[in-house]
Amino acid sequence: MKRQKSVLLALGWHDHRLLTGIAAYAAEHHWHISAASITKELVIPWGWSGDGVLAWLAGNDELCEFVLSLQKPTVDFSLRRANLPFTHVAQDHEECARLAANHFIRRGFRNFLFYSDSANWTFEERGNGFVKALASQGHECTWIKWHTHKAFRKGRGEWTERRAWLAAKIAQAKKPLAVFAANGTLAVEIQEVCELSGIAVPQDVAIIGIEDDLLLPQSTQRPITAVDPDFENLGYQGAAWLDRMMNGIKVDPAPIRIPPTRIIARQSTDITAVSHQGVAKALRYIAGHFSEDIDIDMVARTAGISRRGLHQAFIEHLGLTPGEHIRSTRIEHAKMLLGESNNKVESVALLCGYQSVNSFFIAFKQACGIPPGEFRKQAMLGRSLKHGEEMTPK
Repeated sequence: MKRQKSVLLALGWHDHRLLTGIAAYAAEHHWHISAASITKELVIPWGWSGDGVLAWLAGNDELCEFVLSLQKPTVDFSLRRANLPFTHVAQDHEECARLAANHFIRRGFRNFLFYSDSANWTFEERGNGFVKALASQGHECTWIKWHTHKAFRKGRGEWTERRAWLAAKIAQAKKPLAVFAANGTLAVEIQEVCELSGIAVPQDVAIIGIEDDLLLPQSTQRPITAVDPDFENLGYQGAAWLDRMMNGIKVDPAPIRIPPTRIIARQSTDITAVSHQGVAKALRYIAGHFSEDIDIDMVARTAGISRRGLHQAFIEHLGLTPGEHIRSTRIEHAKMLLGESNNKVESVALLCGYQSVNSFFIAFKQACGIPPGEFRKQAMLGRSLKHGEEMTPK
């Protein structure tokens, strides 16, 4: 019989969904799991012996020293210590930011703000990615950092001072304003500050967060649009990479990035921030008819302006052409159908306005980098992990 592999969890930080993904892979491959740290009480098992380590080496130096001393194949889910000789499997924070930027741009926003409250490597990557994504489409972004403000301090009084500072920053910003928060907690804070300041969400301020704290029961009362980072798949793929290493396969030292699955659109961005009536009419028409055989002339007639005028207005107000917006709308709907329905790829193509599977295949691969079938496979894996469904072992 094949010897059972023993894997140690040395997680200085974790999300329960990360553990769900790890547990799913471990069950499929009959691993024995030991835990050095999956709770707030850190217990380091000096003397442990096994085959490999799944780690999140954030702030604890002793945990890091221990994992280094093991000299076993190791996957680190964090890049805080990117210089360590481990394989790093991390979220694709730049892609999370790009999804948020595109979501705002497609709704016509032109005033942008990113909010972070600590010098966290994930926040830095998300902020830099958001600024970069906006700049690539001709937009600027204001990045406000509480931790660099002169009033920043930990302890009593910090909460009140931070909220007063944040309220002033939001009040001063040009409206309508699109805000991307570094995580879900900060997104909720922005919404609360807006409510207390009498600033309408989403009419004056639209908000996107990251889904880490937006899946809690109270999130139904905080309808904030969020990027789903797919922690389950992060855990699953990290375990899969560790398995390769334990089997003697050499892995490229470059960080392996796991992309987010989607934007979960909620009330906090349910608005089109376009003052141009023709563009607003065109956006509503495209939203209602993208699954049909529409063309630019048809959209222009609905908007009540010439084709050339429509093109110029879209560039001026959205930073993209009408054709690009139609393609983007179709691809986003296709991603939703592929990930959340059992419709065949042929049906998805027709429901998204493509006249043939071949044209859909080409357009989807060009936009997403992978064919529709592969996207569905990855999305279904994530969905299975989220809902604890039984999976077929690879």
